[in-house]
Amino acid sequence: MADSEKPNLARYRDRMDKAVTALKEEFATLRTGRASAGLLDQVHVEAYGSRMPISQLGAVSVPEPRSITVSVWDKALVVSVEKAIRNSGLGLNPVVEGQNLRIPIPALTEERRRDLAKLAGKYAEQQRVAIRNVRREAMDDLRRSEKEGTISQDEHKRLEGDVQKLTDEAVRRADETLKIKEQEIMQV
Repeated sequence: MADSEKPNLARYRDRMDKAVTALKEEFATLRTGRASAGLLDQVHVEAYGSRMPISQLGAVSVPEPRSITVSVWDKALVVSVEKAIRNSGLGLNPVVEGQNLRIPIPALTEERRRDLAKLAGKYAEQQRVAIRNVRREAMDDLRRSEKEGTISQDEHKRLEGDVQKLTDEAVRRADETLKIKEQEIMQV
């Protein structure tokens, strides 16, 4: 933070919002028993001398609730895309049909559902830590600003309370997102 600059709470709010958004994006990659195009977002394929996401190599669509299709644009990459999906750890087995891959989504077992719920909890905890790190940084900036004389002691206390409210709100949203995802995962 530059000398004699007042702390900007909007900057900290934005960073906390980004942590909650990142959590939602991570949750989109968790398999819940129904097809979602976002399921393949984390899968990367060796193509053209680099690692590329599947969405840059073909069209991903969800024709029905229990399957995903990938229409690979370059016929030479069909085998690479298939291999990347098989080795992704998602438990998916694509069926090759020319330049298209049909990926049936198998039903989840109770044990796999519990594992996915634990993984969702782990993702949520990582983002809560990120939110608390933003709060810690904000509190450090407030102390520094008070020490430099940029803000008064009363203003410091008021802003400290505002930062805590922002933190509580961001953590609450992360917890709500986790609760919704856990319900979605455990739904048979």
